[in-house]
Amino acid sequence: MNRGKVYLTGAGPGDPDLITVKGLESIRRADVIVYDRLISPRLLENVAPHATVIYAGKAPGNHTLTQDEINALLAEKALKGYTVTRLKGGDPFVFGRGGEEALYLQERGIPFEIVPGITSAVAVPAYAGIPVTHRHVASSFLVVTGHECSSKPESSVNWKLVAAVDTVVFLMGIGHLSSITEQLMAHGKPAETPIALIRQGTCVGQETWIGTLQDILAKQRGAMLESPVTIVVGEVVKLREKLAWFDREAASVFAGSG
Repeated sequence: MNRGKVYLTGAGPGDPDLITVKGLESIRRADVIVYDRLISPRLLENVAPHATVIYAGKAPGNHTLTQDEINALLAEKALKGYTVTRLKGGDPFVFGRGGEEALYLQERGIPFEIVPGITSAVAVPAYAGIPVTHRHVASSFLVVTGHECSSKPESSVNWKLVAAVDTVVFLMGIGHLSSITEQLMAHGKPAETPIALIRQGTCVGQETWIGTLQDILAKQRGAMLESPVTIVVGEVVKLREKLAWFDREAASVFAGSG
């Protein structure tokens, strides 16, 4: 039997309309779909009738399948001749473990293709009216995984480097917000540096909290913020006052439905 092929596909940041044309096609042609926790159910409406759909989502402290099990599953299905689409939130190569899965397939001679997706690191701030760069405000930006932002000494984050960047976006970091703000201020970011917390970015329930490094913990206290939350730090956050287009659009929709 001929070997199948695996598509490592980025589904985008949450809004199902933000998937790429090629990403949507990879869903429609698949014999097997292996999808993550933050995938919009609307995307799964495009699955072929004959396809097998497998949930492989990971929530904090609750993994349906381990990464090793996911790797083995992709290989097993492809070796049986199936076309497999591994559907991931955002972009598969931005903290999505797509590189690990691609290497696993490559080592076994299994054909694969990367289908990039729109990363939440850029799209979620944009939906909150925050450009990560601006010619007069920020000429550099950096994306950091929140999983490495604990106060533990073995953290791999170079905080001196991070604090020197104009705009910093933290993904999956809400559980370490206190450590993030403390480390940024300790390494040179002014206490009055603006920060935004964006929950459920690009989706109908999107909410945004704005503050500074020194007061954001107090401002969001009691808000029960749960993943996914995107954290944006830098002067570009101030542009939201004029550019919060999605908030205004959502408000007009709700007003019109009343």
